[in-house]
Amino acid sequence: MSATPEADPSEKAAPLLSTVAIIASCAAFVVIGALQALYGPAIPALRDEFGISPAVAGLSLSAHFVGALLGVLIYHVLRGRLSNRTLLGGSYVLMAAGAAVFAFSPSWILALAGTLVIGLGFGGIDYGLNQLFAVGFGRRSTAMLNLLNGHFGVGAIAGPALVGWLGAESYPEIFVGIGVVCLLILLTLGGVAAREPEPAGGEAGRAGGARVLPVIAAFVGVYVLHVAIETGVGGWEPTHLEAVGYGAATAATATSAYWAAMTIGRFVIVPLSLRWSAPSILTVCCAGMAGFLLLATVPALAPYAYFGVGLMIAPIFPTCLPWLNRAVPSVAAAGAYVIAASMIGGVAFPPLLGGVIDTMDVRAAPLVLFALAAVCAVLSVWLRKNAPDPEADPEADPEADLDSAPDPEAAPETGSRSAARPDTVPTRGAQG
Repeated sequence: MSATPEADPSEKAAPLLSTVAIIASCAAFVVIGALQALYGPAIPALRDEFGISPAVAGLSLSAHFVGALLGVLIYHVLRGRLSNRTLLGGSYVLMAAGAAVFAFSPSWILALAGTLVIGLGFGGIDYGLNQLFAVGFGRRSTAMLNLLNGHFGVGAIAGPALVGWLGAESYPEIFVGIGVVCLLILLTLGGVAAREPEPAGGEAGRAGGARVLPVIAAFVGVYVLHVAIETGVGGWEPTHLEAVGYGAATAATATSAYWAAMTIGRFVIVPLSLRWSAPSILTVCCAGMAGFLLLATVPALAPYAYFGVGLMIAPIFPTCLPWLNRAVPSVAAAGAYVIAASMIGGVAFPPLLGGVIDTMDVRAAPLVLFALAAVCAVLSVWLRKNAPDPEADPEADPEADLDSAPDPEAAPETGSRSAARPDTVPTRGAQG
C-alpha cells in the first residue's frame, strides 16, 4: 500500500508528456487513422490517373503496411540511441514527405515509394506514441491508451468522409494537407520527454524465467487473432448479411456501424479502465467477441451482433500493451513484437480466412471467426492466471491482491520501481 504514494510524486515530478503534447499526440492519431483509411477511397482516382487495375491500385495499402512494419522495427532498434523527440520528429517528417511524394508523383512506381515512406513514419508514430502513453500515466495508462487509440478511429471515419465530400480526384490536396498537419505537430515536441526512465536492472518481472516466452507468445496470439477477427468481420460482414437476406445498402450501413463501434468502444472503456484491471477487461472482451459472433449466426440479430463484436474488439489493443510491459518488464522488445504481429495479422489473415470461408458456405463466416475468438478467450484466461498485472486494483481484481500479499518485501520493491522505471508506473506495455 505504501508503494503507491511513493510512485505518484515521481510521476508528477517528471511527466513524459505535457498537456500540449498529449493533445498533439491525439491529433497525430487522427492523422494516421485518416491516412490508413484514405487509400481505398482514392483508388478510383489512382486508376484514372495512372491507368492501373484495381488490384494494382490496392498495392498502395500493401506498401503502406510494409513501411509501417519496418517503421516499428526501426524505431525500436533506435530507441536506445536517439531521443524520443528525434525519433518522433523524424517519423512526422517521413509522413509529410511521403504524403507529398504520393500526392505529386508523376508515375505509379514513385507513388508506391511515397506510400512506403508514409508507412515508415506511420509505424514510428504508432509505436512511439503508444510507448510514451504506456509509460507516462501510471495506473491511468490503460485509460490514456484507449483515449489515444480512439482518436485513430476518429481519423479512420473522417478520412473517407473527407474524400466523399471533396471527391476522389482531390486526394492530392488531402494528402498534402495531412503532411502540413504533421509538420505543425513538430512544434509540440518540446513537450515530450527526451528519454524514458530506465527499467531497474536485473528484474525479470512477474512472469520471470522460463515463463517469459510463453507469456509473450500468448500476448502475440491474442493480438494476431483479435486483428484477424477485426479484419475478418470488416471484410466478410457485408457478404454474410446479403447472403442471409439483407439488402446491399443495409449491409453497408451495418458494416459502417461495426467500424464506428471500434471507435466508440475505446472511448467508452476509458472510465471503466480506471475501475477494472486489464486482465478483467481482456477476459470480458474476448468472451464478448465469441458470444456476439455466435449471435451473428442468427439472421435477425446479425447486424446488431456485429456492432457488439466491434465494441468488444475495441479495447483489446490499447488495454493489453501496458499489462504486457508490466508482466515482462525485462523484455524491452515485447511491445514491438505484438505491434508487429498485429500488423502482420492484418495483412496475412484476410486471404487465409477468405480461403477457409470460400471452401464453406459464406453463412459459416461467423462460426469460423467464433473459433478464433474462442482461442482468444482461452489465451486471455491463461494470461490472467500466469501473468498477473502488478498494477491491478485489488478491489477490481482480487487475484492481483492475493498474488502479491504473501510477499512482505514486494511492496517496498514495487515502490522503488515505480519511481524509477516506465514499466511499473505508466508502462504502456513492452511495446511502447
